[in-house]
Amino acid sequence: PALAYYCQLRNFSGSSRYYQNQLKLAIIGQSLFGQEVYSNLRKQGHKVVGVFTVPDKDGKADPLAVAAEKDGTPVFKFPRWRVKGKPIPEVVDAYKAVGAELNVMPFCSQFIPMNIIDHPKHGSIIYHPSILPLHRGASAINWTLIHGDKKAGFTVFWADDGLDTGPILLQRECAVEPNDTVDTLYNRFLFPEGIKAMVESVQLIADGKAPRVAQTEEGASYEGIQKKSNAKVDLAQPAEAIHNWIRGHDKVPGAWTVIDGQSVTLYGSSMLGGSAPAGQPLEMEGASQPGLVTKNGLVLYGTDGKPLLVKNLQFEDGKMIAASKYFSSGESSSVELTDDEKKMAEEIKNIWKGILSNVPAVEDTTDFFKSGAASMDVVRLVEEVKQKCAGVQLQTEDVYMATTFQDFIQMFVRKLRGEDQEEELVIDYATKEVNNMTVKMPYQCFINGKFEDAENGKSYGTINPTDGSTICKVSYASVGDVDRAVAAAKEAFDNGPWGRMNPRDRGSLLYKLADLMEEHQEELATIESIDSGAVYTLALKTHVGMSIQTFRYFAGWCDKIQGKTIPINQARPNRNLTFTKKEPLGVCAIVIPWNYPLMMLAWKSAACLAAGNTLVLKPAQVTPLTALKFAELSVKAGIPKGVINILPGSGGMVGQRLSDHPDIRKLGFTGSTPIGKQIMKSCAVSNLKKVSLELGGKSPLIIFSDCDMDKAVRMGMSSVYFNKGENCIAAGRLFVEESIHDEYISRVVEEIKKMKIGDPLDRSTDHGPQNHKAHLDKLLEYCEVGVKEGATLVYGGRQVDRPGFFMEPTVFTEVEDHMFIAKEESFGPVMVVSKFKDGDVEGVLHRANDTEYGLASGVFTRDINKAMYVSERLEAGTVFVNTYNKTDVASPFGGFKQSGFGKDLGE
Repeated sequence: PALAYYCQLRNFSGSSRYYQNQLKLAIIGQSLFGQEVYSNLRKQGHKVVGVFTVPDKDGKADPLAVAAEKDGTPVFKFPRWRVKGKPIPEVVDAYKAVGAELNVMPFCSQFIPMNIIDHPKHGSIIYHPSILPLHRGASAINWTLIHGDKKAGFTVFWADDGLDTGPILLQRECAVEPNDTVDTLYNRFLFPEGIKAMVESVQLIADGKAPRVAQTEEGASYEGIQKKSNAKVDLAQPAEAIHNWIRGHDKVPGAWTVIDGQSVTLYGSSMLGGSAPAGQPLEMEGASQPGLVTKNGLVLYGTDGKPLLVKNLQFEDGKMIAASKYFSSGESSSVELTDDEKKMAEEIKNIWKGILSNVPAVEDTTDFFKSGAASMDVVRLVEEVKQKCAGVQLQTEDVYMATTFQDFIQMFVRKLRGEDQEEELVIDYATKEVNNMTVKMPYQCFINGKFEDAENGKSYGTINPTDGSTICKVSYASVGDVDRAVAAAKEAFDNGPWGRMNPRDRGSLLYKLADLMEEHQEELATIESIDSGAVYTLALKTHVGMSIQTFRYFAGWCDKIQGKTIPINQARPNRNLTFTKKEPLGVCAIVIPWNYPLMMLAWKSAACLAAGNTLVLKPAQVTPLTALKFAELSVKAGIPKGVINILPGSGGMVGQRLSDHPDIRKLGFTGSTPIGKQIMKSCAVSNLKKVSLELGGKSPLIIFSDCDMDKAVRMGMSSVYFNKGENCIAAGRLFVEESIHDEYISRVVEEIKKMKIGDPLDRSTDHGPQNHKAHLDKLLEYCEVGVKEGATLVYGGRQVDRPGFFMEPTVFTEVEDHMFIAKEESFGPVMVVSKFKDGDVEGVLHRANDTEYGLASGVFTRDINKAMYVSERLEAGTVFVNTYNKTDVASPFGGFKQSGFGKDLGE
């Protein structure tokens, strides 16, 4: 059931598994990376006999030392290993005494003597964040970006007496995204995958399978550590080179330039794909043309005229501001604290004291960074304050913006009061006078509660299939937009109010969202009609109507998701209790098709949200508009920012990145079987994320001679032509008993001739345009193949002679089992009919099941025994008996075989 697919079941008992071959290890290094490598190696059963790390700084131990000391592992904090180039005997003796078989050096800033490197039985391995031999040296990640490399990666190599020149044991690589920074590249790939690779490398050594591949000197490079003094950006070069220089120095040491006579450091650079928004000119030393301070940040121009955007600026005194605020006059007035706020300020002061242990007293003017705080201290400060003051939305960037204690408290109080909340939602609508109303359509990406252009500025036109005209331009999301949306969803899940919200309150928000959808149902149905070609009356009842029902149904489930208690054998004399909880998974990705744009959104996202997850949804590229209108309504309903994110764009780019993204825990997809297979593969290879797939179908409908003929004709036509045949459960093949076959076909053709084909907004229209031109062309080709293979084209098979993408309802008979149209889904208004001999129930069942698909099926007969017998033997997720296309929000929906797995709707 749908809720179960969007929950993970936690069983509160467990066991551990260890690898067979284990080693005695010395960990030589430092930092969070070193700590994670240490912890993961211990989890795999290896024995860490000693940790060698750096001395405490300002009374604070390195994270690696903290973890090791907690575990009781011997920890050594040597300030140095050698003096004047010679090893210190006492240090060497202390090291040798631990008896390590392998040195693991995850991140080490000290110079280790060769008699230490070579001492263990297996020598030493080191992690280096570049694809060696490229970028040897201590600033490898920075230089990867500065040089504009298209690929980044890391190497685990055997240490030798050279500088990053030892034989290679293992390498991994990833694509560098256009707007990657050192932080994003490290956090997305180099850190998590590097930890896994270090553990894998140790296991390869333990198993005797570790390679030693000599490094080539071809393509080798060495770059030194960048310092602030030589990090000035040359603005007289192309935009991409400027962007690479800025992001390669973000955040340390920071690329800088001169503005109004003072040094200003630039952070948060990204390339702009389109034209820059309006803004105020700013003279920049050495630039080919003035910069532009806009609402989005500072726009710089390269010598090629292309723009890039800088988000934040830091001045010589350490003060950081949003670049968009450069010309803002004066400081905001300070707020007067209430008694309760003063108590909170004292508690926060104690947090500052705990972190800045070297400072005698924290004063209003105490600067967090000038007092010795580092980036890890920023994370600690944010998390401690959030833990102490539940509900406050605090981010690491806020600390950089308010570095003194006084400024921090002022910022904190404003956030606590809600004065510092995002400004009211700003939407640039595309408006259209249509269907006797003005429809207002958002057209930008929806990320973290805001509508904004794609990071690269690209857009595309979404087409009205009724006449082929462009409705409006829509943002074309990039991989960078996906990463930002996932980060927003993860932040909303981990730290936002959604994750802490009472389930009943969460349900109330979903009820409110459903109410707003109902309030806007005519507008939503109109948008659906012009964007997808759905007949308005059907859009109103099904596309929009069932979407509203879906949200109301799942809103009611929010406070009814329950675990279990499980009776187990007691370990006498103790008594034990085992229970399970159903917990939300985290960030979910949803990729939906173009046939029911809003309804498919509702089927998947309502269950996902009811279970407490956050989501990133990609609507079909050709039908994005109702999803973006839904995003607007979600804000009005009070859904917190970051919970829902909508990214219009390409499946190959956006969909693939969602499949690959390591922070996504579940992906729900409705679409074709080949794409479903690719998504499943990517989800498995990336991080083994859960998947539910609703894929292709070739649903059989069996019509027996004892059926109610009137109903069988009416429902049989609906099974094929409902929603112009763009229906995942459409009857892809009809089997009609021989004795009634000719009458049935005659009745169907007679009814087709009565169907009105035309403008979907005309209330009397029965049959609207196909969704887009490429699909229409595919359907016409499908019919041509049917004719060539020898099937009888009884009616239709042609494009309607009028503007737009209209196709005649089509009927094929005499379809043999081997034919293309008997096996492949048309996904259009094409009825494919085959006869079966009177009374041959087993024969027709065999033919109906002779398909790799199993989404839906149907049977028409007055014989209840025959109906039940056939229903049980049809291999499909849904069997309709004397009806078709009947779905309900309370009834689970999904397929068998290559039609996918997992259920939408229902408990």
